[in-house]
Amino acid sequence: MQEKIKLGISTCLLGEKVRYDGGHKRDAYLVDILGQFVEWTPICPEFECGLTIPRESMRLVGTASDYRLVTGRSGIDHSGRMLTWAQERLDRLEQEKICGFIFKSKSPSSGMRDVKIYNHQGMPIAKGVGLFAQALMQRFPILPVEDEGRLIDAGLRENFIERIFVFHRWQKLVETGITRQKVV
Repeated sequence: MQEKIKLGISTCLLGEKVRYDGGHKRDAYLVDILGQFVEWTPICPEFECGLTIPRESMRLVGTASDYRLVTGRSGIDHSGRMLTWAQERLDRLEQEKICGFIFKSKSPSSGMRDVKIYNHQGMPIAKGVGLFAQALMQRFPILPVEDEGRLIDAGLRENFIERIFVFHRWQKLVETGITRQKVV
């Protein structure tokens, strides 16, 4: 049997009840179809950084170029906690040899794009990237990433699957001690 490719994924997409309201966002395609061929490395940044379930909802607050992860009602800033945890988790994730990551769309911690940024008066003013997603994409810039919302599109889904297989093959070549001379 062929070795399963390891993929990181936002835990709630697997049906785990880790969201702020104690719910989940199980994605049938990811769990029932893609899950047959991959080994999941689930990550819930908000829970794993020490926040409870349930918890107050959070949002990105600030400007398009400088925003913080803040609770909606009480206004507590969790940016430092999240970024400290993220760096430690990414250190461990590097050893796990994942070949891609599927984020929860629009999440203030895990959204890879189009996450609303609010001003201090509570009005949406821009769109950005969740704090954990941003840290992961900066640390691993060539790692294939996508969100579950975009994977609904057959073309984007096919492209993502091709990229994770290519990345997996590349990891295997690197493990064998590939050099420039061996490639050429």
